[in-house]
Amino acid sequence: MFRALAALPVLCLALPAAAFDLGWPVDCQLGETCHVQNYFDHDPGPATEDFTCGPLTYDGHDGTDIALASLAAMQAGVEVRAAAAGTVKGVRDGMPDISIRDPAAPALNGKDCGNGVVIDHGDGWETQYCHMKLGSIAVKPGQVVEAGAPLGQVGLSGNTEFPHLHLSVRQNGAEIDPFDTAAEPVCGGDAPSIWAAPVAYEAGGMVAAGFSTQVPDYAAVQAGTASETIAADAPALVFWAYYFGPRAGDQVLLAIAGPEGTFFEDTYLVEKTQAQAFRAGGKKLRAPLAAGTWTGTATLIRDGRALDRITTSFTLP
Repeated sequence: MFRALAALPVLCLALPAAAFDLGWPVDCQLGETCHVQNYFDHDPGPATEDFTCGPLTYDGHDGTDIALASLAAMQAGVEVRAAAAGTVKGVRDGMPDISIRDPAAPALNGKDCGNGVVIDHGDGWETQYCHMKLGSIAVKPGQVVEAGAPLGQVGLSGNTEFPHLHLSVRQNGAEIDPFDTAAEPVCGGDAPSIWAAPVAYEAGGMVAAGFSTQVPDYAAVQAGTASETIAADAPALVFWAYYFGPRAGDQVLLAIAGPEGTFFEDTYLVEKTQAQAFRAGGKKLRAPLAAGTWTGTATLIRDGRALDRITTSFTLP
């Protein structure tokens, strides 16, 4: 049996920080090949608030969403691991990897979690791993697993729009935020975490960047297929950046530098807070690109300082 994520109550229980330790559940490097898109929602009403009192969550969200950079990364395969030792309580497989925004997405019928695994860790502790890839589940009910054991792969199944792992943590049925187990978060304070090793909070940042000969479709950016091979006689040179957690008032600086110096530079104002977004900028070419290295740099700026930066380059012979 497997409980659907949507059927679980959103409760927060205050716990001592050392009551239960979690390892990182995805084979990815935070801030490089993955990021936390949504944290636990601590606001009891219709407003939203992550444990830092920031906006990286949505109403009623009862877990941690660890997102990949693209569909291409998901298709290549990224392993989901047991966050702690325990016994597999339930599994589900057989649901397709398809965004709920896709008109072809099937009815969920209460299976919002998609393909996934539930592990019983004893003393009332459970972890649940949702939205896993079709056909990837590698464990069975009753199987004893060690911390770090492979459970399957990150996918796009169930009630989701992007490839990620939704991790839920529970004790005696109450939902726990692994980043802050206090009943009420204290903004700027020392949050009592249950991560075995510190996991840094990212208030937003760059996900991916690349070059193309025209402004790419957002779908191609999300799929990881927007980058093109640039030739010297290309009709235009465009640099794009994909980022998460932008807030109203932020700025995105895009710059292209070539062998002869700055080729393009512009700053864009973020007009509204969003979960994810992308920007692109560049120029049409009136002459072939010069031989040498061309570098694109994108910077997300908040309150006058660089929150995150990403750089990519290509070389023309």
